Amino acid sequence: MPEQPDITVYREALEQRIVGARLTAVRLGSPFLLRTVDPAISSAEGRTVTAVRRLAKRIAIGLDNELWLVLHLMIAGRLKWRTSKPPQPGPKGPLAVFDFSSGSLVLTEAGSKRGASLHVLKSADLDSQLPAGLEVLACSADEFRRAMTQNNHTLKRALTDQRIIRGIGNAYSDEILFRARLSPMRQSQRLQAKEIKRLYQAAQSVIAEWTQRLREEAGDRFPDKVTAFRPGMAVHGKYRQPCIDCGKPIQRIRYKSNETNYCAHCQNEGRLLADRALSRLLKNDWPKTVDELED
Repeated sequence: MPEQPDITVYREALEQRIVGARLTAVRLGSPFLLRTVDPAISSAEGRTVTAVRRLAKRIAIGLDNELWLVLHLMIAGRLKWRTSKPPQPGPKGPLAVFDFSSGSLVLTEAGSKRGASLHVLKSADLDSQLPAGLEVLACSADEFRRAMTQNNHTLKRALTDQRIIRGIGNAYSDEILFRARLSPMRQSQRLQAKEIKRLYQAAQSVIAEWTQRLREEAGDRFPDKVTAFRPGMAVHGKYRQPCIDCGKPIQRIRYKSNETNYCAHCQNEGRLLADRALSRLLKNDWPKTVDELED
């Protein structure tokens, strides 16, 4: 799922291309994309774009009649920009095409499952799409501490819960926890003060650094390589590859369609975390440390 750095760069690219332009048409390829009926989607056509905002993991396009188009890309949704004739939306084409006087924004979604959504909202209702969590780059260390320790969750869950911290998901939570040298299964209320401080600093630096990296990678082009798996990441998507710091193989925990990557040596004193599937299968044969696993 595109997370805060990806959505930020999408927003900046769109702002350059559509603010001041007119939305001439909205063409939907799937009736399931649109999740609201009032205001009607047709009321957005012919209006001028006044703003583009990021709402956690959502992109909001503001129009001059106080309407907003709010896109949530979910896991597999991606955006493309076309100045020539875009593809026709439909069952074998994109989910939607938004035609502007400056070009066309194309929404695609990989796979057969349809999770991406479009809401048409009045300005007064826009905040309904904004989760209650903090913006990690805007909050203070004390605000971060209070939010993370208000309830007792694993750090992985707390970082990806949009009611606690906005915009962070599976990929960047792995990177943050690796930089903070903390296990994804540590309980948030059991952290020492110095560990909370380290986690806060890691969260701010990882999100800021990756936003800048993606911004520089895109340059003047529209970002077209949005992915959760990037060569420069330390642990996410690096299962069995050597840790960049200690050289031990990166480990993972799998649950349904989600995966957590971590370094047992750097983050968990060499101890392996139980994988729900493999540890249940192997039972007493499940290795307890990364050294036992290598043996």
